[in-house]
Amino acid sequence: MKEQKWNELPEGVVVPEGGNSQGTYIVAGWRTFKPVVNSEKCINCMTCWIMCPDNAVQASGGKMLGFDYLACKGCGVCAEVCPVKAIDMVKEER
Repeated sequence: MKEQKWNELPEGVVVPEGGNSQGTYIVAGWRTFKPVVNSEKCINCMTCWIMCPDNAVQASGGKMLGFDYLACKGCGVCAEVCPVKAIDMVKEER
């Protein structure tokens, strides 16, 4: 068997574009708790935006604006990483 060079190998997983699941899956039904930001305490460090696994933190111009609750599954990462504890996880009311 001939040894193949890296560029001769067949393609494995192909991701056609970045963020291709964004907007496709609505995970809001999974939530038991949802994040709520206290804008008076928020220092706009953007740690929540960086760490959110679902791209649910809405931001513009370096400021945290709130959450996209259709994308948020309520994991609480944002509240956990907030250095000033400006995000509370509140029981979801349905």
